Amino acid sequence: MKLTYYGHSTLGIETNGYHLLIDPFISFNPAAAHIVLENIKADYILITHAHYDHVMDVEAIVQATGATLISNFEIITYYEKKGIKGHALGLGGSFTFPFGTVKMVSAQHSSSFPDGANGGNPAGFVLSNSENTIYIAGDTALTQDMKLIPLFFKLDLAILPIGGNFTMDVQEAIYASDFVACNRVLGVHYDTAELIQIDHDASKKQFEEQGKELILLEIGEEFDI
Repeated sequence: MKLTYYGHSTLGIETNGYHLLIDPFISFNPAAAHIVLENIKADYILITHAHYDHVMDVEAIVQATGATLISNFEIITYYEKKGIKGHALGLGGSFTFPFGTVKMVSAQHSSSFPDGANGGNPAGFVLSNSENTIYIAGDTALTQDMKLIPLFFKLDLAILPIGGNFTMDVQEAIYASDFVACNRVLGVHYDTAELIQIDHDASKKQFEEQGKELILLEIGEEFDI
């Protein structure tokens, strides 16, 4: 798998010949002003929850690419009313798509659209195929439910929020990496606003002291798992 970081919690994933996009929030993020939205490829868009900083570019990217959405029932229903096709999953459910299997797992957060519409339950995803298995936590607190993941999956990478205030912070992400049995972590959901600023060097050191790796990418940077 090849990952591209587009800022905040937005990631592009190229795998098995398909392009996936996670939680598109690019054109409304000043830090990602150098990213050209029209150049982003997407066959599928995975949406963890409905907050503005995870969905603002969904419609523009679907219009440009014809991508299919993958999310919870409420989010898929919301976009289907706009003529956008999608595949709904429930918490604990999984489905095998052409690019691999996606399992929807729990997240402790909230979920509502910018217009106030119900966004259903927040969620994370485990994406697994012949190339790699990764955990996309979405916005979440540290939760005991994470301990269920290594009962069924051996992860190659955990993508965890680390900014604090709205989600886990760096120290809690270290515990989360223990819970999911994955010492290689890609940090997301940090630095976009003053409330979620982190010290990059100190955060990496905290992970290193526990024998773990924290990967922090520049916006637009690519990463091979």
